[in-house]
Amino acid sequence: MPRWADRAAQATLWLALPSGIWRILFALGLPAGFTGSQAPNDWFMLPYVIVLTTVSEAVAFLSMGLVRPWGEVWPRWVPFLRGRRIRPPAAIIPAALGSVALMLLWTQLAFSFGSDPDPEFPHGAKAVIFYACYLPLVAWGPLLAAVTVAYAIRRRRYG
Repeated sequence: MPRWADRAAQATLWLALPSGIWRILFALGLPAGFTGSQAPNDWFMLPYVIVLTTVSEAVAFLSMGLVRPWGEVWPRWVPFLRGRRIRPPAAIIPAALGSVALMLLWTQLAFSFGSDPDPEFPHGAKAVIFYACYLPLVAWGPLLAAVTVAYAIRRRRYG
């Protein structure tokens, strides 16, 4: 695996982290720039946000399978499949669809920077913090796409 692909896969883990931290702090009651109606006051907000952040990081972690041996052979702890080779389409198709979904989801954030007319939305320094935490997600989709292409090429060449 090329070194750049390994670094790109690792970067996806770090790109998802700031938004998760921001969400958790928001759910803990840090106003994060939102006023009144956006403030988290429901008891289920914190567990929901922790689960959402955990799932986001787990999905980001799956990109590591495209650059590690466990992305080519099922690990021993997986019943019925352990030790079998993973067919390349089983990794390439979900990763490619995921990268497209991430690009569709987060690219709109880059184009909406500073243009949200909602008075509830953070303004000033709090908006800068919000965007500093969420704009890294814009790179997640393209990086996943690049790592997926590298995986597909490598698996095609070397099996």
